[in-house]
Amino acid sequence: MAIVTKNPIEATGSPKATEVRKRKGNKTEPEKSALSEQKTEEIKEVSAKEHGKEKLKRRDSKEVPLSTIWRPGVMMLLLFAIAAGLRFYRLSEPNSIVFDELHYGRYAGLYLKKTFFFDSHPPLGKQMLALAGYLAGFNATEYKFEKIGNAYNESVPVFAMRMVPALCGSLVVPLAYQIMLLLGFHQWTAALTAFLFAFDNSLVTQSHFMLMESILMFFSLSGIMCILRFRQNSTKDFSFGWWFWLSSGVALLTCANCVKYVGFYSLALGAALVGHEFWVRVLARKDISRPLLWKHIITRGLAFSLIPSFIYLAVFYVHLSILTNAGPHDSAMSSAFQASLEGGLASIVSGQPLEVVHGSQVTLRHTHGNPCWLHSHDGKYPIKYSDGRGSSHQQQVTCYGHKDVNNWWIVKRPERDDIMVSAPLDRIKHGDIIQLVHGLSGRPLNTHNVAAPLTATKQEISCYINYNVSMDPQILWRVDIVNKNEVGDIWHALESIVRLVHVNTSAALSYSGRTLPDWGFHQQEVVGDIQLSNKDNNWNVEEHRYTRNEEKEDLQRELMNTDFIPLEPVKLNFIEKFLELQIRMLFITNENVPNHMYTSSPWEWLLINRGIAYWISPTSNAQIQLLGNVAIWYTSTGLLTLYAVLLVIYLLRQRRECYDLSEKTWNQFVTIGEVFLIGYAIHFAPFFFVDHTLFLHHYLPAYAFKLLLAGAMVEHVLNAIRDVYNRKWLRQLVVGLIIGWIVSSVYIFNKFKILTYGIGSGTATEILDLKWKDSWDFIIHKS
Repeated sequence: MAIVTKNPIEATGSPKATEVRKRKGNKTEPEKSALSEQKTEEIKEVSAKEHGKEKLKRRDSKEVPLSTIWRPGVMMLLLFAIAAGLRFYRLSEPNSIVFDELHYGRYAGLYLKKTFFFDSHPPLGKQMLALAGYLAGFNATEYKFEKIGNAYNESVPVFAMRMVPALCGSLVVPLAYQIMLLLGFHQWTAALTAFLFAFDNSLVTQSHFMLMESILMFFSLSGIMCILRFRQNSTKDFSFGWWFWLSSGVALLTCANCVKYVGFYSLALGAALVGHEFWVRVLARKDISRPLLWKHIITRGLAFSLIPSFIYLAVFYVHLSILTNAGPHDSAMSSAFQASLEGGLASIVSGQPLEVVHGSQVTLRHTHGNPCWLHSHDGKYPIKYSDGRGSSHQQQVTCYGHKDVNNWWIVKRPERDDIMVSAPLDRIKHGDIIQLVHGLSGRPLNTHNVAAPLTATKQEISCYINYNVSMDPQILWRVDIVNKNEVGDIWHALESIVRLVHVNTSAALSYSGRTLPDWGFHQQEVVGDIQLSNKDNNWNVEEHRYTRNEEKEDLQRELMNTDFIPLEPVKLNFIEKFLELQIRMLFITNENVPNHMYTSSPWEWLLINRGIAYWISPTSNAQIQLLGNVAIWYTSTGLLTLYAVLLVIYLLRQRRECYDLSEKTWNQFVTIGEVFLIGYAIHFAPFFFVDHTLFLHHYLPAYAFKLLLAGAMVEHVLNAIRDVYNRKWLRQLVVGLIIGWIVSSVYIFNKFKILTYGIGSGTATEILDLKWKDSWDFIIHKS
């Protein structure tokens, strides 16, 4: 093993060197002779090491560029053709809904019907599917995405809509090839890396259907490629190429973020690479002027702020401009947002009374966080809770996430016995004292000094039942209009945000966000909170009408009637809608699928312990499973581990001043870590901290960086063998292992293609023969 050991005595300016020089004058002749011989040997050793380094450098410089064998453009076209052949193969099959096509196909149809929908991720990928459907003549009114496995009819252009992710997935392969070349890897290393992308079953499956990950990876890798191009052009400050590659990279990485928020990690990686380039190249220049330095800082800052902001706003502007009709998800939005849509609540509340008065029938919606409405039902609080605490055993009051007849309440003046609305209107104003009477049960809203069922530090909210005991009703509430400076002192439906403060205890009616157990029908807890500034204390009137009948039976019949009287639509501009939608997307997720049999943890992704069943034929056992190519998946995980081990070894040996690698090999190893290892880590690590249901497909963006690292490590191993051992037979052995890896990867891809494409005879034996791990759950029809 080549070792260079620096002699500290040679550091002529060091104290130790000075001490040695002083001692030299007192040496005897034999000692001087011995010292001279020792120094000669040291000089020879250093010279030999320097000669070794020069030899390594000459060897590096004599490498024949493999681009002279294959032009990169030709290789990229060949790789794209292979990838496209695998991803477009039988693209229209199965001709039925596969996995999350249920959601993304439905969203595309809602775009074409201009119907509003809510999703917790940005809409760019769904817009691309909708555009493909529109250009192919998709008639969204003739097909409903109702259930996985349902057959498509002729109105759905399956090939055209699946072509979008298939094309993006195909382009990822030459992009991987180009990234490797830009980082200085050999052409065949780049081709090997692209091969890994092309023949991984999970990437083919994900690219074959109307799903988002392949679109996300296309924007992510193309953006990283542009950033690497920018680093190549970074010496040409502010040239056209400098601006073009920087702005293109930021734009494409922003598009990745606009497909799914996990794309933000790619944008962060791009920013880190640009920041590293600035640190290494610009700040290291001693001749740079202060104005030029600030110009570099400001231009990079503007690129990573203005471009993402513009694209993100533009994507949502298109989204909100198209979706103008009320739809199935508008209840996730505020009352004002719903009322701004055409149809739905906009027509339901059209002409609805604006002013809340004595005798108003209202539904009170919680305005912060998850949508729910103040609700009561016949159920009572249990006499004792599971922790031994007692309750009032009064009628339960909850926050219910669905529109229901038990959400109706009647606003009443305490001093009046009637509840009919008559002229002149008795308007409710800021600071007025009222009672809220539950519509169907007729019981008033009440609180008292009894702990809430789940949040013991707050008060229980109930509807008062007179048990003829010493617990008197405490049913008076003060109306505080939180936004009275904007809407005035009179309580208005939709517009006024109100806080109802209990007169006796000064506690506000509040939403705790905690879910009640079985006895509370898993509805949300409502409490009395003495912290009046809490946003969870805010409510607004959504549905509203005036009481016209005072007889109990007539009143109940009126409340049961769901044909609400309609109000004029609310006008919201784009910024108002955009900001509200961002808040809802932040607090509401539709990715929680409780008790799903195919959920998995991040640790299970490393060795594919859990796959996902995407589709199964109703007539046979033919099915589609999201599973990676075992040969590629396991080897890439092993090479990732090898990188971590070698990094520790190299750093320890360099601490001992042992330099085993040539400068080129070491720099390339560092680059692998800076781009691929960090890219993998920032895409993978956050999943250990999320609180929603996870599936294997969430790993694929991180997996793309692991494949890039795996390809790079193959070249590093060959270079390290050359630098350290220089044994031809050892390099040939590694090349043989690589060839065996490629052959086994193709074999496994072909063997598992029946699960990748959902083809084959579909016999139970054929499917079960592929169950290589007990943790893989395949579906077999009962005979």
